[in-house]
Amino acid sequence: MGNAGIHIVCVALGILGLVAAIICCAIPKWRESSFTGQNIVTAQETTEGLWMSCVVQSTGQQQCKAYDSLLILSSDLQAARAMIIICCMLTVISVLILFAGADFTTCVENEDAKPRIALTAGIGLILAGLLLIIPVSWTANNIIRDFNNPLNPQKMELGACIFIGWAGGVLLLLGGGLLCCFSKMRSGGSGGTAKYYSNSASAPSKNYV
Repeated sequence: MGNAGIHIVCVALGILGLVAAIICCAIPKWRESSFTGQNIVTAQETTEGLWMSCVVQSTGQQQCKAYDSLLILSSDLQAARAMIIICCMLTVISVLILFAGADFTTCVENEDAKPRIALTAGIGLILAGLLLIIPVSWTANNIIRDFNNPLNPQKMELGACIFIGWAGGVLLLLGGGLLCCFSKMRSGGSGGTAKYYSNSASAPSKNYV
């Protein structure tokens, strides 16, 4: 029952991490306009994401436009697109694998194979967490660097998706780490099974002359 509870928690962590990755991929809130220093004009706010940039007027009207070409995007944004998409796909596959090998399901009848399946799902969640944290941290570093650059007239701040991505990556790493730890403990504890034989199954006797 303990392993089943851990698997349920890890499934929940994986789903929450997947939701965070989808939010980071869909919502254009990676960069937001900064109104510090000389940037005191608050009539409109500019936000940027992976696929589009939006301008929000003070009246609440929002206009979004997709990026014209992939080649004009920065290297961190191009890498973030690929990593976030792979993260979402890997998270979905890992959660499905965990469902198949979890103790609260009967998809796999072999009890000895379930720890290995859960371990595979845990490794997948850890990789997905890294694929989510790396582009978010890379983009955050570039935003902070450009913000501290005095030659840059248009300063941007960290958007909400940056923090959501960090939180989702931590959840995926936590779920994958729990799966790996408990799967190794279980597989290690059940590996040394002793075998007993009855007297009738002993080695064949030898004929002596």
